[in-house]
Amino acid sequence: MARKNTYKEDEVLETPFDYHHLLRAFVYIRKYLNKMILALILSALGGILGLFGPMITQKALDEAIPQADIGMLLTLVGLLVVTFVVAILFTTIRSKIMIRVSQNIIYDIRKDIFEHLQKLPFQYYDDRPHGKILIRVVNYVNSVSDMLSNGLINVVLEIMNLVFIVIFMFMVDVKLSLVVMAGVPVLGVFMMYIKNKQRKAWQQVSNKNSNLNAYLQENIVGARITQMFAREEENAETFATLSDRCRSAWMKAVMYSNMVWPGIDDISVLVRAAIFIFGLIVFGQGNTSLGTIIAITSYAARFWQPIMNLGNIFNNFINNIAYLERIFETLDEPVTVCDAEDAKEMPRIEGEVTFDHVTFGYEEGKTVLNDLSFTVKPGESVALVGPTGAGKSTIVNLISRFYNVNSGRILIDGQDISKVTLHSLRSQMGIMLQDSFIFSGTIEDNIRYGKLDATMDEIIAASRTVCADEFIGRFPDAYQTEVKERGSLLSQGQKQLISFARTLISNPAILVLDEATSSIDVQTERALQQGLNAMLQGRTSFIIAHRLSTIKNCDKIMYVDQGGVLECGTHEELMEQKGYYYRLYTAQMEDIA
Repeated sequence: MARKNTYKEDEVLETPFDYHHLLRAFVYIRKYLNKMILALILSALGGILGLFGPMITQKALDEAIPQADIGMLLTLVGLLVVTFVVAILFTTIRSKIMIRVSQNIIYDIRKDIFEHLQKLPFQYYDDRPHGKILIRVVNYVNSVSDMLSNGLINVVLEIMNLVFIVIFMFMVDVKLSLVVMAGVPVLGVFMMYIKNKQRKAWQQVSNKNSNLNAYLQENIVGARITQMFAREEENAETFATLSDRCRSAWMKAVMYSNMVWPGIDDISVLVRAAIFIFGLIVFGQGNTSLGTIIAITSYAARFWQPIMNLGNIFNNFINNIAYLERIFETLDEPVTVCDAEDAKEMPRIEGEVTFDHVTFGYEEGKTVLNDLSFTVKPGESVALVGPTGAGKSTIVNLISRFYNVNSGRILIDGQDISKVTLHSLRSQMGIMLQDSFIFSGTIEDNIRYGKLDATMDEIIAASRTVCADEFIGRFPDAYQTEVKERGSLLSQGQKQLISFARTLISNPAILVLDEATSSIDVQTERALQQGLNAMLQGRTSFIIAHRLSTIKNCDKIMYVDQGGVLECGTHEELMEQKGYYYRLYTAQMEDIA
């Protein structure tokens, strides 16, 4: 059976657009306000010069040509050419200025979003497909940048053009100008009708694109799994469904958008027709010259042009409002795990870890740890065992303060970790996860990630300690080998060994190994054990391992289940108790046998 789309839609924003978002957007505009004002002045001067064209044409038709005044005609033609050339020059300069401003705004918004995303807690990423986050940083920012730069300037510019056109038009003929203005109320009614439908339609486009992007990103990352389970056809069917929803939403939104300019154009044509009717028949009676009618018609065309431009800007504005809302929605996401106002630096960690009546759950009403208390002495190695989902990884995540506890306290060397800075805490901890993430770049870059100022000798020494130097040396470029995205050139075991080296080189005071040897073969693990013993020496360590033979020598073994620690002791002590750990260990040994 084909997998159906399981992505939760982004919340549809049914409330009217909050114009407070636009005020917030001015934070990004303020830095470039001087350049934008210069661009606006250049555009305004160019527009005003262009408005002299119809007046020059009127003078040529009503005076120079009837009087056969060649000198006047040539002068008027020269003036016309000069006004157009200068207007084009001003427009070109303005365009160059605004391209730079637009790119700077893109840079600023992306920088703010990325920095904010780096601070958001694990919970934020747990709840959202990564594709939905990515589309906000890339696509949405691109879409709104032009609105925040050229869009806002063009609004002011077109309004100024409209005002000057009206002034010049009334200077030529008041009655015919009123005929032109009669079309404005009709346009207002039309625009009010179309506005709300457009906004809701483009919100749907935003939602559907977000779902499609999330599904696409997931399937690119999981391409191997797709082929392993022969799910290509089912996934293609789901992708086709999501693509069809995008297409339908887009076509509906475009339909409303495309109703704007034809509507304005139709009103413009009717108004220009009315100019000839009123000018030649109603008002005419021989009193309205051809030059006046041509000039007013020209101004009428120009009058509707900024209105059409404003309509297009309005279209773009409506299209991008949903994107702007999503961007600010991301920036408004609360950083729940952060430094307290009075947070202080964590002193050099000795390694005593205390859970003081800690209660925690990922979701409200669902508790993973309930009133948990224990103390680990400096330098002790502690193994956490128990069934899947019992809370073993949760305990080590809380020690690093990746989540806030619901109640209780976690103390390191007597310091409440909620009252020290995150950087001073986490910089003294080393965490090895089962899924060893490898960044794009060289092997050297990935190991140095644990200590950015590490020397090459330190990198090689750390690699030798964890048995990674041997396989690295077999690559033609050794430590300079490019490992591509997510370490695609490496096996899972090789990724884990590189992650070991990265963790070791950071010289952590507290070490966490979460199924850190799960992808390493038994022979390599035995060779690695000596390096692991060196890593554990003098450090408080927490080890999560389903292979119980690897944790027999730990100072403490905690059996975690039912929201707490049900048993705690050495391997020998727990085997003598013949409780939970005994049954788990003997069952595993029987399976191996």
